[in-house]
Amino acid sequence: MPTPEETKSHLARGYTYALISAVVLSTTAILIRYLTRNFELPALILAFWRDVIVGLTLLLGLGLLRRGLLQLDRKHLPYLLIYGLVMSVFNSLWTLSVALNGAAVATVLAYCSAAFTALLGWWLLKESLRWEKLLAVAVSLAGCVLVANALDPAAWRGNLLGILTGVISGLLWAVYSLMGRSASRRGLNPWTTLYYTFTFAAVFLLAYNLLGGRWIPGAAATPAELLWLGNSWMGWGVLVLLAAGPTLAGFGLYNVSLVHLPSSVVNLIATSEPAFTAVIAYFFLGERLTWVQLAGSALILGAVVFLRISERRTGAT
Repeated sequence: MPTPEETKSHLARGYTYALISAVVLSTTAILIRYLTRNFELPALILAFWRDVIVGLTLLLGLGLLRRGLLQLDRKHLPYLLIYGLVMSVFNSLWTLSVALNGAAVATVLAYCSAAFTALLGWWLLKESLRWEKLLAVAVSLAGCVLVANALDPAAWRGNLLGILTGVISGLLWAVYSLMGRSASRRGLNPWTTLYYTFTFAAVFLLAYNLLGGRWIPGAAATPAELLWLGNSWMGWGVLVLLAAGPTLAGFGLYNVSLVHLPSSVVNLIATSEPAFTAVIAYFFLGERLTWVQLAGSALILGAVVFLRISERRTGAT
């Protein structure tokens, strides 16, 4: 039975990893937006190469530093295969959402997952669902509504596909979080989980591009289009930076935080990402949020701070 001091230390590490993950992941939408806007890179082609590069980077890094983490008990393969399928669909919809909505709004829409994660975590993983967590989820969702301009009927009429894509990506992000928490309970190392998840996701994304180019938005129309960037060293450089940098570090730290905290708490902390993305998007992409959207971002950050204060007081998760 852990002591109160050990519990607090455990929580502190989890919050630290989750918050750093949110800061790092906040740059991914910026780089995706840059690639889709400046190179017109289709969403599923981008998602495919992103997962391939992450998988290869992990294979090289773990092979050199922690080769034992590449070994896997066969009983875990079906679970990680499904996990990779979820990741592939999430990455596809998330990348498409960035292309349709812009970096800031797409990031916010993805974090409607906070409510999904809290409810599904309580139902499937028996995680706690105290009033503090419910209040934080409600405030965070209110912030997401404001940032997405969801109260404006014109937003739904003019960009219904974009908003629906963003919301569904949020649901899949919740499923990803729950599966990550479940993987840690199965005794899987978070970096092992990350390697196999991204590797399997890359295989699924290759199939989406080769088999669904004519009817899946953002997929390669022909196999040759997988090399969309051609000899553009700038494009490939940004793509490698996106995958080997913020994607790998962000998802890695996210998975590590799931070892220390319930998935609902980690996902709620991650809702601070839109605020960071909005600031970066303002300076680098010229995307500007209205005062209403800025107020929504403040609500999201406030919900995370409130949850952390309440859990420091009670020592509960």
